[in-house]
Amino acid sequence: MSALIDTLTLRFDQAIVAAFGDEHAGTPPVLRRSNRADFQADVALGLGRKLGRPPREIAEAIVAKVDLAGLVDKIEIAGPGFVNLSLTGEWLAREVRAAAADARLGVASETPETVVIDYSSPNVAKEMHVGHIRSTLIGDALARVLEHVGHRVIRQNHLGDWGTPFGMLIEHVLDTSGGDASSLSIRDLDVFYREARAKFDGDPAFAERSRRRVVLLQSGDAKTLELWRLLVDLSTSYFGEIYARLGVGLKSGDVCSESFYNPMLSKVTSDLRDAGLLEDSDGAECVFAEGFTSKEGKPLPLIVRKTDGGFGYAATDLAGVRHRTATLGATRILYVVGAPQQQHLAMVFAVAAKAGWLLPPARATHVAFGSILGPDKKMFKTREGGTVKLADLLDEATTRALAIIVEKDPPHLDDAARREVARMIGIGALKYVDLSSDRVKDYVFDWNRMLAFDGNTAPYLQFAHARTRSILRKAGGAVDAADVAIGTPEERALALALLGFGDTVSGVAESLQPHRLCTYLFDLATVTTAFLENCPVLKADDAATRASRLALCDVASKVLARGLGLLGIEAPEAM
Repeated sequence: MSALIDTLTLRFDQAIVAAFGDEHAGTPPVLRRSNRADFQADVALGLGRKLGRPPREIAEAIVAKVDLAGLVDKIEIAGPGFVNLSLTGEWLAREVRAAAADARLGVASETPETVVIDYSSPNVAKEMHVGHIRSTLIGDALARVLEHVGHRVIRQNHLGDWGTPFGMLIEHVLDTSGGDASSLSIRDLDVFYREARAKFDGDPAFAERSRRRVVLLQSGDAKTLELWRLLVDLSTSYFGEIYARLGVGLKSGDVCSESFYNPMLSKVTSDLRDAGLLEDSDGAECVFAEGFTSKEGKPLPLIVRKTDGGFGYAATDLAGVRHRTATLGATRILYVVGAPQQQHLAMVFAVAAKAGWLLPPARATHVAFGSILGPDKKMFKTREGGTVKLADLLDEATTRALAIIVEKDPPHLDDAARREVARMIGIGALKYVDLSSDRVKDYVFDWNRMLAFDGNTAPYLQFAHARTRSILRKAGGAVDAADVAIGTPEERALALALLGFGDTVSGVAESLQPHRLCTYLFDLATVTTAFLENCPVLKADDAATRASRLALCDVASKVLARGLGLLGIEAPEAM
């Protein structure tokens, strides 16, 4: 569609020159989609003011000169000087045929880059909860989109698996089971973590032992490392189960945790010192990046090494930037991290650039996101006020979806099929409600809204796809995109929507806003539904119309499935 807009812009620019002279070249029209026509061009208002003539008169002169043969079959001047354009059915049909023949469905390949995406990042020895879902889902969708447009994507799951918490956890395991943690489950560890934290906060002797245990961990003590590895392995196995249930692409090989960077921290610190960037601040080694100040207006430090000699989170993040550019070869790094980390990450990026570790063409972007709220507009919690476990949320999504399926009682689905479709709908609804919200904003979690079969929801999109698949199954035989012909308003609307897929996906790859793809898919599902309700397919008036509409069904089915797939959402064949 962008190529069409470029062509229309060029043709109007040529018409302006022909009508008013070379001095007005380079004053292209503003083109926008319109409810009155396929496109509306604003070509006259600016020129009218410049030439001191009525805009409608300007529009008439331009329309008399513009050559849109083969593209547009109807041009109307509307209002004070807008030009409404209706594309030819032949052009629309030809472009739909081309998109259908393209394995990428019209999505252009971009010049490939190596893109590293840092997302999910749960903590070892703790259950994943609702607070992890946004980073996980947004990061996964962006990874899929960026891969689809041709980039080499490296997923990085930056697990929290190092530092003081592991000293207290290991010490608590030793206290309670003598070091035998082989029978623990992740839920046991969640309880263990709370107990260990309570002991650490309330028992100075335990806190001191925990700190000493951290030293043993960092120095490679065999017994301490054995227990630490057991905690890590148990947790990563559990994370893998959650990712599999969510349909998220993170694998064990994508884990690049805090401990991975630990051997690099001394080198990061010494290199910053050698570059003259480190300064002493109350006993801590810090970098003061330009432009960052406290509320009081004082320079804000990025703490690399703390007063006790330990490394701060900034040291790990700086090591991560350097590893991702120098070793992984990334030219684009995305950090899918909550909005509260905005200042910290901005300082890390600034220091990394100053140190020479983040230089063009390499750049880093904080893909920030808001919070999930409950019906009371406060942080989403259980009825008892506790943290909502992600595994429980997935269970409830599937259970609620199954109840809806059972109530609808579709005769074409047996019990096993109903359960499988319920899983797709429930998990899809959970993912879509998150991704369809502007990621920088908070949103309210509402089961009824997200599982509705109407409105901007995953079930609505999935059902539109299932309807097209049902028609294609009933038709039987091969479908040929060469049969596409465009005639009715509903066919035109569907063709235009299908042709917008490529630009939408490319736009998401650039803007990093998955909700734009959701909005596109909702619009596509809406016009697909209108097409199916107003244009008989299997009972079309003649064989040519039937073949054309089956081909349109087929392309719509593929674009809906591909678009949902880029969001990590499955598209059931039947519902």
